Amino acid sequence: MEWQVENNQLVREFEFRNFSEAWAFMSKVALAAEKMDHHPDWTNSYNKVHIKLCTHSAGSIVTEKDRELAAKIDSLL
Repeated sequence: MEWQVENNQLVREFEFRNFSEAWAFMSKVALAAEKMDHHPDWTNSYNKVHIKLCTHSAGSIVTEKDRELAAKIDSLL
């Protein structure tokens, strides 16, 4: 699944072999997001990570900052 726009958010689900791989991915995403000072809404259930991106300060819409973070997240795979 690629990034999709749903309800003014960029949304994507990632699936890994196990919980440890999902958690390692989330750790990498957390560091990238912190560097950008732009933080995702996300959930984790065992080997799946569901991420939603929008810019709350811009009225909770998708902005270039969200697309930049999405690209950085993709590069972590």
